[in-house]
Amino acid sequence: MGVYPTNGDDESKDTEMARVSSSRHLNQNASVHVPHKVGVPSQQKLFKEFTHALKETFCADDPLRHYKDQSVSRKFALALQALFPVLEWGRGYNLNKLKGDLIAGFTIASLCIPQDIGYAKLANLAPQYGLYSSFVPPLIYACMGSSRDIAIGPVSVISLLLGTLIQEEIDPTQNPGDYRRLMFTATFFAGITQMTLGLLSRLGFLIDFLSHAAIVGFMGGAAITIALQQLKGFLGIKNFTKNTDLVSVLKSVFAAAHHGWSLETIGIAAVFLVFLLSAKFIGKRNRKFFWVPAIAPLTSVILSTLFVFLTHADRHGVAIVNHVSKGVNPPSVHKLYFSGENLLKGFKIGVVAGMVALTEAVAIARTFAAMKDYQIDGNKEMVALGTMNVVGSMTSCYVATGSFSRSAVNYMAGCQTAVSNIVMSVIVVLTLLFLTPLFKYTPNAILASIIISAVLGLIDYEAAILIWKIDKLDFIACMGAFFGVIFVSVEIGLLIAVVISFAKILLQVTRPRTALLGNLPGSTIYRNIQQYPEATKVPGILVVRVDSAIYFSNSNYVRERILRWLTDEELKMKKEYNLRIRFLIIEMSPVTDIDTSGIHALEELYTSLQKRNVQLVLANPGPIVIQKLHASEFTNLIGEDNIYLTVAHAVHACSPRVVEEA
Repeated sequence: MGVYPTNGDDESKDTEMARVSSSRHLNQNASVHVPHKVGVPSQQKLFKEFTHALKETFCADDPLRHYKDQSVSRKFALALQALFPVLEWGRGYNLNKLKGDLIAGFTIASLCIPQDIGYAKLANLAPQYGLYSSFVPPLIYACMGSSRDIAIGPVSVISLLLGTLIQEEIDPTQNPGDYRRLMFTATFFAGITQMTLGLLSRLGFLIDFLSHAAIVGFMGGAAITIALQQLKGFLGIKNFTKNTDLVSVLKSVFAAAHHGWSLETIGIAAVFLVFLLSAKFIGKRNRKFFWVPAIAPLTSVILSTLFVFLTHADRHGVAIVNHVSKGVNPPSVHKLYFSGENLLKGFKIGVVAGMVALTEAVAIARTFAAMKDYQIDGNKEMVALGTMNVVGSMTSCYVATGSFSRSAVNYMAGCQTAVSNIVMSVIVVLTLLFLTPLFKYTPNAILASIIISAVLGLIDYEAAILIWKIDKLDFIACMGAFFGVIFVSVEIGLLIAVVISFAKILLQVTRPRTALLGNLPGSTIYRNIQQYPEATKVPGILVVRVDSAIYFSNSNYVRERILRWLTDEELKMKKEYNLRIRFLIIEMSPVTDIDTSGIHALEELYTSLQKRNVQLVLANPGPIVIQKLHASEFTNLIGEDNIYLTVAHAVHACSPRVVEEA
């Protein structure tokens, strides 16, 4: 840590050393001229200032910039392209791109069909509803989305979330019709939520309040919960708990251990789980074999179905899918709740599911856009996702979003555009029209194995370790979400993730960092003495930096922290120099804004310093800050000559007075 230079214990020698040290800093800063004072920007009109703040908050990307100086017809064409990006990239589409999209589409279709059947069961729906959700939503997204790589369809976390929340309201076995109606209603409001965030109020920044650490913990906990739920199908248990917490699931599993497990089912599930995990391992070891894990689920379904059909294993306790309805999506507009108590239930569940689905999809789209070096429009993504879920709710679909596993396969298979989603949709609808009877003898055990192998990738332990190394508060958020999901429920885990994320924000806002600055030898640069131990403090002058805006939430803390710095450093200086601090310089560069409470705190600080005969000095306040300080006449209080352009200028001006008084 930076120190005050001392040489001996005699007071007169200390004082002389202080003069020498201050003179050295004075000479070191002799080349620092002060030709400029801190500029004060002209006062903007209230309406202009207000509209600028609104624009920066809600429309920082200036979405209307492309429409300036354009004809009416051109503006209309640009508006259509903004709503339907396919009209823009479709003009440059060619056979080479089609080839890549066909291969990618066929590949992700082979992955999605068995996954969709399994995810539908996770949501307590009949198998065909998973396939419905991979037909209509991907077609809508292909026309309206801005990502070239994302693969759309049902995903495990959303399926579990919806299944858990809705079965708390309506029992899916006793009242399946009303259960489906509430599912479609929740999907409708999930879409409305996503569209609202992206289109009407452009509040898409709200999804950023769920931190990366919280998402890692939530996804990991959800993965374990989903895997535990699959023990019913994996072990062949008929009577299984409806709760999702770890304790309830394990109680249910061990209670059925003596008479409820099916050895035939376990054998089928275990063999194919090993096969699926081996396929994943091969794909990770060599990217040329990316297609191996992609086709492994469908291969498993075909082989296990043939095995059950040929051996009549269904007669020996192996549960099978039994029936998948044939045909395309039936309309479901008339099934949506638009009145009654279920309307409010659907709205609440839909908002939660919509936000989680949006967070996952945008994160996936950004990841692959960065890998291919192109930009996605976050608000267009929200509108596209919202529209596809609104339309999906009217065509017997439940909430669809971006799937990371499918998107990764889509990317590695060489997709060029969103046409790969269209190819996948065509294959899914052909399956619905002609192939669903073939799934009759598909064992539930294989669906459990497919889901377990799929969700294991959601447990990102490497990210958790990295979070621990980087930020312990982030790790607490991560573990809070993780344990909340596996020991209580999915919604409680999500709530914990949000609460801890907000708590961290509040902590950072209310307790901003401050630092003592010292001079780097041989320069006019002042830096944090903890980061640069060689930096030396200036005798008689205390330089403090506040690393945050000063608002009502932290103004008292900032004032009290600065006074504690002053008290502590004055004791050190008296002990080492027998010299008191005469000037307190606050480096204001990181202070981006200040409100009336912040200015009041500075006034109180000034009053406290005056009683100690210490002069307050400000260095480099920004345009917004200096404007407000002038408007409040605080600059008149401390004196215009005590506001400097840099810390070096301030030290250069204050050092002679320290030398004179020493």
